[in-house]
Amino acid sequence: MAGAGLVFVLTRNYVVLILASILGVISPADKDIGPFLSVEQSSLTHLIPNTNRTQAFAWYNLAGSFASALGALAGGWLAQSLQISGWTALQAYRLTMIGYTVGGLVLFVLFLSISSEIEVAVKPASTQLVLGLHKSRNIVIKLSSLFSLDAFAGGLIVQSLIAYWFHVRFGVNEATLGAIFFGANILAGISALLAARIAKRFGLINTMVFTHLPSNILLMLVPLMPTLPFAIGLFLIRFSISQMDVPTRQSYTMAVVDPDERSAASGVTAIARSVGAAISPALTGIFFSIPALLSAPFFLAGGLKVIYDLLIFREFRAIKPPEE
Repeated sequence: MAGAGLVFVLTRNYVVLILASILGVISPADKDIGPFLSVEQSSLTHLIPNTNRTQAFAWYNLAGSFASALGALAGGWLAQSLQISGWTALQAYRLTMIGYTVGGLVLFVLFLSISSEIEVAVKPASTQLVLGLHKSRNIVIKLSSLFSLDAFAGGLIVQSLIAYWFHVRFGVNEATLGAIFFGANILAGISALLAARIAKRFGLINTMVFTHLPSNILLMLVPLMPTLPFAIGLFLIRFSISQMDVPTRQSYTMAVVDPDERSAASGVTAIARSVGAAISPALTGIFFSIPALLSAPFFLAGGLKVIYDLLIFREFRAIKPPEE
């Protein structure tokens, strides 16, 4: 992270910037796309009992959403304020990348202090390992294929592209965009805690599906709003329920595999999501280049996510985690 941020500060070479984005895991959204997520989820699961797992993932996502909210607000207002003060856009955005670089260095120091209690005692596998998986291989492959579909749909409307859509459709500036995504991420974080309570009563799969479905319908309604306040309002309402499937999905994945497969399961599903999300932003770029199709990614993403919800409910409603 620190290396990628430094490259963005020091060079304007497009090829070098692309390489830094890929190798330095700079995300086009506000969520982690690097190798850290898989290790963190597996580590958390080793430290807590099954009955508290979903609640722990809810707080984990709450912390991430609140941090993302503050980052969006700070980045948007900083870029806007510096440009008002006479800085060029390039200079203003470079300063935000210095902040990203410092964040990477701070994380490096923090990760050095992690206890060895996060490690799992790995037992010799009775069967041949494939990508670190044995007994849970089929479940993880099926989950990965569905998560890839969801990520492909989500990649059509990652945060950076939604910000661009608001700018093109309504002429929204950087400071207002920062405020919009500040509110969205705050609501997403709060919804993570609500998801844990709902899952305790109705189950992880039911919570994943029946909170995700209405959020996808709301997503398709956003571009139909005639004014900016209506679009922002519907977007924020959508965010208040759209992330409820995240802690429940993470908790479910960790629950239905053996302890020594958790890191591998999280890694394989994360790779599937990354591959799915890697393709779709290019399609959105094509849509955005055609004025008549500016809002098409919202409808396509919402429709594909509805299909994902129905498929995951059909395939996994009978496979229960230990606490259920």
